[in-house]
Amino acid sequence: MRFSQYLVTTSKEASREAECVSHQLMLRAGLIMKFAAGIYSYLPMGYRVLARITSIIEEEMERIGAQRLLLPFVQPAELWKKSGRWESWGEELVRLKDRKGADFVLGPTHEEVMTQLIKQQINSYKKLPVIVYQVQAKFRDEPRARGGVIRAREFLMKDAYSFCQSKEEAKVIYEKMKEAYKKVFSRCLLDYRLVEADTGTMGGEFSHEFIILTDSGEDRIVECERCGYVAKLERAVCITDEAEKGERQPVKEVSTPGIRTIKELSHFLACQEKKTLKTIFYETDKGLIAVLVRGDHYVNEEKLRLVLKAKELKLASDNLTRKEIGVEIGFVGPVGLDRNKLVVDNTVMQGKNFVTGANKKDVHLVNVNPNRDFKPTLTGDIRFPVLGDNCPLCGNETKIKRAIELGQIFHLGEGYSSSLGATFLDKMGKEKYFIMGCYGIGVSRLLAAVIEQNYDKDGIIWPKEIAPFQAVVIATSPDTARAAEGAYLRLKKAGIDTLWDDRDVSAGTKFSDADLLGIPFKVILGNIFLKEDKIEIKTRRQGEKEKVGRNGISQRIKELIKDAE
Repeated sequence: MRFSQYLVTTSKEASREAECVSHQLMLRAGLIMKFAAGIYSYLPMGYRVLARITSIIEEEMERIGAQRLLLPFVQPAELWKKSGRWESWGEELVRLKDRKGADFVLGPTHEEVMTQLIKQQINSYKKLPVIVYQVQAKFRDEPRARGGVIRAREFLMKDAYSFCQSKEEAKVIYEKMKEAYKKVFSRCLLDYRLVEADTGTMGGEFSHEFIILTDSGEDRIVECERCGYVAKLERAVCITDEAEKGERQPVKEVSTPGIRTIKELSHFLACQEKKTLKTIFYETDKGLIAVLVRGDHYVNEEKLRLVLKAKELKLASDNLTRKEIGVEIGFVGPVGLDRNKLVVDNTVMQGKNFVTGANKKDVHLVNVNPNRDFKPTLTGDIRFPVLGDNCPLCGNETKIKRAIELGQIFHLGEGYSSSLGATFLDKMGKEKYFIMGCYGIGVSRLLAAVIEQNYDKDGIIWPKEIAPFQAVVIATSPDTARAAEGAYLRLKKAGIDTLWDDRDVSAGTKFSDADLLGIPFKVILGNIFLKEDKIEIKTRRQGEKEKVGRNGISQRIKELIKDAE
């Protein structure tokens, strides 16, 4: 491909709105163009990278026996209503009507459609297990699209689905998919982590995420740098060694007029926030529940749901709390509350002499102690981790780091098949629900993630397997232009994806653009060629140079491509 004819425009500076490195470099290198918040076009250079990533995914999916298909982007709402996700998904789910008034959604994911397809295609155990996948556009109306394609509203995703006879069979495929994902990310030269994850709105029995660490990430993980323990923030086990010594002091009331927040309270009483308690109320299928955590901690609702074994859980409104408890918000505390409705975090149970609401307006209690002044119904780890928490495996202090999710795999069980009536006949002729798994990779996000870990001050450094071109031919003067064209044609004939920079611009501009675009090998015809009849090769990643004869250029580039990164 001739650079002069290629649809790419590079720039020295990115838009001010581009916060993260990958977004800046993708704009500067002409990989993408923004049309609206979280909606991008992929220009030829960017699309070539997407295509190569997709090819790697396809190879690894084929290796484990997955079959590729394509599902509709616009999905009937009827399926979503049957699964229950029409109501459970919020505003991120784009709902629309056709001219006849029928409800549809823009696919944010495809579990319902895929389950319906298999329901109609397979009715016997003889065709199981089966793994099917697609690479398809998705749309989620994110409230805050940011980071370029890292958190876009429209994005490209590989989603695979497995349908099995038993949990044992499903777990075998789950492990196969996990290994396939490791190979995909390794081939993209990503330093990734595998962490336990919540199933969220997807549902299911268990899940894992593949993440990379980067300052541009919106996700948070907890990591122990001593033993390697790593978990998503919402799944991390919270352990502290702050068990207090000393005597429990007598409870007493203090006047706190107008003091409602933890920050105001700690300032007013000159105490640390960790010495205060927050009482928060939740509506559940078990009734109204009071939850107690330290003032410097936050309730993890997923952990709380598991401790309660609750099917439904949501934060109670202030009006409902006032009505049920009869106390002004900001002055509620655990002392005197119905003990059958009190769930207390483990860290609270380790402490002594807390400050908490007195269940009277403008009054708080000091020196409140668990078990003496209040008794919990349940205790457990129901909070998010904070700096200073300890590793549950080795006891070392953990760190909280930013991360980007690359992909997630789910063991779904019978959730979708039962709600959509998807069954098969087993060996005994008995009707059974499919045991399902779901496995996603954010393909467009993966492109950005590779850049986040593969760049320098000059631009992108693409791994050879996904680079848009393997080599770029550069003539530094008109005297070597004809020979440069010859080198380009030889490389092209040898099957090497090559860009020939035939533009009428300075050699410096050509070198800068080649570095920005991240092409692995520069093939340079300059002074060395004129003096020695040698072509210079410079690697983008290591910056190493070597000289070869014009007839050996194709073979040498092939050898370099085959070499390990």
